[in-house]
Amino acid sequence: MIPKFLSFFGSELPLLREYAIATTTIFVSKRSECMQPMIDTFVVELFKRANDENPEVLKAVCRAIVALLETRPEKLMPELENVVSYMIYTTQHSDPDIAMEACEFWLAFCEQEELVESLRPFLSRVIPTLMRGMVYTDRDLMMLDNDDDDAVVPDSDQDIKPRHHRARTHDHHEGGGAGSGDEGEGDDVDSDEDYDYDSEEDEDEIYSEWNLRKCSAASLDVMSTAFGDQVLEFVLPALREELASDDWRVKEAGILALGAIAEGCMTGMEPHLANLLPYLIQWFKHEKALVRSIACWSASRYGRWAMFSSEPNTLKVYFEPLLAGLLETMMDNNKRVQEAACSAFATLEELAGPYMVPYIQPVLETLIRAFDLYQRKNLIILYDAVGTLAESVGSELNHPTFVQLLMPNMMKRWENLHTEDPHMFPLFECLSAIALALGPGFAPYAQVVYERCLRIVGETLQVCQQAAQDPSIEAPDRDLVIVALDLISAIIQAIGENSQHHLADLNRVALQMVAMCMVDPVTDVRQSAFALLGDLAMHCFGLLQPQLNDIMQQLIPQIDRNFSHIHVCNNAAWSVGEIALKAGDELMQPYVNPLLERLVPLLNNENTPTTLAENAAITIGRLGLVCPAIVAPNLEVFAQRWCMVLLSVKDNEEKSSAFQGMMTMIGANPQGISKSFLYFCQAALNWQTLDQRLLEMFIQTFAGLKQLAGSEWEASMGMLDPQARQMIKERFNA
Repeated sequence: MIPKFLSFFGSELPLLREYAIATTTIFVSKRSECMQPMIDTFVVELFKRANDENPEVLKAVCRAIVALLETRPEKLMPELENVVSYMIYTTQHSDPDIAMEACEFWLAFCEQEELVESLRPFLSRVIPTLMRGMVYTDRDLMMLDNDDDDAVVPDSDQDIKPRHHRARTHDHHEGGGAGSGDEGEGDDVDSDEDYDYDSEEDEDEIYSEWNLRKCSAASLDVMSTAFGDQVLEFVLPALREELASDDWRVKEAGILALGAIAEGCMTGMEPHLANLLPYLIQWFKHEKALVRSIACWSASRYGRWAMFSSEPNTLKVYFEPLLAGLLETMMDNNKRVQEAACSAFATLEELAGPYMVPYIQPVLETLIRAFDLYQRKNLIILYDAVGTLAESVGSELNHPTFVQLLMPNMMKRWENLHTEDPHMFPLFECLSAIALALGPGFAPYAQVVYERCLRIVGETLQVCQQAAQDPSIEAPDRDLVIVALDLISAIIQAIGENSQHHLADLNRVALQMVAMCMVDPVTDVRQSAFALLGDLAMHCFGLLQPQLNDIMQQLIPQIDRNFSHIHVCNNAAWSVGEIALKAGDELMQPYVNPLLERLVPLLNNENTPTTLAENAAITIGRLGLVCPAIVAPNLEVFAQRWCMVLLSVKDNEEKSSAFQGMMTMIGANPQGISKSFLYFCQAALNWQTLDQRLLEMFIQTFAGLKQLAGSEWEASMGMLDPQARQMIKERFNA
């Protein structure tokens, strides 16, 4: 078939040429074996169509060249200069759709680490081309150029995109709290999410898609990351011209480029930012809404510099004007500008963290005013901004003035929103962050929020059961169950031990819900159920104790040695550790061996995701603390890997309890640590802040090992480097 497809590249029918190129490109992208003998013919025939008069064929040619770059770059390298010249030319095509397909070449090139250096000689030509591609086209502006004061115009339901909640995963890199459910999350510059500053998604469907402007900006972003400050030689001359232009479209593209290079060229841009940042802030008041929007986004990309630069009085001179400018622009009468300013503010407060504390009151006052101004779509971003503020300032939010400013508004919205309202998801997430920040200060609001959460979980599960039996009944969205369980978890963490007295009846109902959710077919529901189970164990164990056997029978199988459902397994492993600490030796004994049969293989498997391995290690340590007679005989099997995994976990109470367990096990079976002694020493020295109890246990453990080793102690210590030996002696008297 493929030879036949290749013969159609020269067909007189444009549609046949297009389909033939597109079809064979699929085989190239998939690295199909049947394509390899004919790859040279494919390349030759493809470039015969490089100047095809049909736009759809040209797009297919560009996609095919990108596919070759990604899968068979050696076929392009001998003619790289000609290929680059062709793609530069095509990136400037008068048809923006063709230009966008060509622009993908630069994005793909910069993501190929082994190839990217080959692009360096062409930067002087590529970068100006990309910067020209960032200017809005006339077609863009037909849909987007709206300077109306439309803040009072209601949004339609179509304006609000579906939102999905990520269930909580317990990790040890966010203060031991519930972090993101995703491993290895990070900024991904080749997705259009980072380039949604112009709010194109709220226009006609075509403008929610990837376009030349976004692709050009993303390509410059990735290029600046790949080549760093070296791209400034080619960016800055064009940037000066664009920012000084009287054409607002050109100026706007310059502001976009300024934001795109922020991460990759921060060091090289620092000498210019003292002058540039005030201009960006000034453009928050530009007459064109699109300029105001992009200025907010670009300025937020330099937020870290505004806080931590070496300039004198940097907070006062740069950060405070940036913050004040964004707060003022959040109250803009154009909805697109509101969205950009609110998103930029959320980015800034996340970067600032505790540096936001002195500004809580003016920030809250602006956020509350915005609640009265924003329409439905922008309210979702506003909820995120409030939640991010709570996460950034933590317990500092629990001040009577701040609570009185914030909570009446939030509770009014909580009471007035229907369960089916799309705003329920961001409101749940926002209240979770607020509850954790306020801690005991959330107590006056806990019961009414808790009751509604339980009602939502119960009603949703009931309809799910009915739908499973009757196909005519539509199953409800289980995301409601997930956000409700996570909010209950946040309330229990906030109220702490007091929840078992003030919320006792509600906790009993919650435990019944947890029991149902632990066996739910949806993994995210189980994930949140085990997170809540761990919180209940921590703060309300008396409630769990009568049902402990039933709970453990459901819990143990979820700790899957193959980690088929990573985050369910992770939260189940963590909750076991919390249960063990509260249950004690006698109650936990029947479950320890079945748990070790699952936890130890998870720990020793080097392919186990980091957070899961850490939780497995901590839970094994806690089981060893509670039931050393059962766990200690297995010490040699897991000790080395245990020490290695916990090296990367920052000091906290969970890690402390795990190390107490390890040293309790060493006391019961000192021979079990002999082969892993060096790893134990490294893990011990990795502690930065030891409380008195843990320090005494380390001293006692090293003393016991030294006594047991006798004359061989010095030989064991001799395997450590001199600095480590000295630190062991000084810190642990060994």
